[in-house]
Amino acid sequence: MIINNAVNALPRDMGSPLLPPATATAYGPLPSPAPHTDAELKALLSLLTAPGPPPRTRTRIRTVVVGHSRDAASRSAATAFVEAWHSAGLPVLAVVDWPEQAASWLRAAQRFTAEEPDAWVVAAAPLGWAQMSRRLRRSTGWDPARTYGFASLADSRLPALTGPATLHGMRGATADGGTWAVERDWVTQRPQSGP
Repeated sequence: MIINNAVNALPRDMGSPLLPPATATAYGPLPSPAPHTDAELKALLSLLTAPGPPPRTRTRIRTVVVGHSRDAASRSAATAFVEAWHSAGLPVLAVVDWPEQAASWLRAAQRFTAEEPDAWVVAAAPLGWAQMSRRLRRSTGWDPARTYGFASLADSRLPALTGPATLHGMRGATADGGTWAVERDWVTQRPQSGP
């Protein structure tokens, strides 16, 4: 198990959902999303379709809304996910995209949460997702614990950028088929299990 602590040296201003420019650049350049892998897509689909741990089982996830930033890797990952979800006979209620920079993020956040899915799936660049998730948390009924992401969002700086508990409960897949989860200000990664 690999544990990364988000750097929390910066003050957090949750008064505005927009990241102050100094905060957005304080952690250095965030990487652009890499093309998704087959192992990553498979692990993400498994996260969404696996039953919960005993003694309680979670409600089966059937409906999803897919969101992505506009870079080529995120679009490709979102398209691959939508095709795989449809191949399993499951509905995608909406596909929403957003730019890396926006004036308020409200329009994209409202489109992302207009439907009431069982889960949200995100393929995005970290900085854009930081901005979007801050707006979602501030202005909508979005629940990070019902949100799943591709490997590009397993960056330990992301929880620090978004603010306390903004992403708590979000989880996703790593490029090698492992998984990651946000627990408060931590990103925890688990390697792929089994062959």
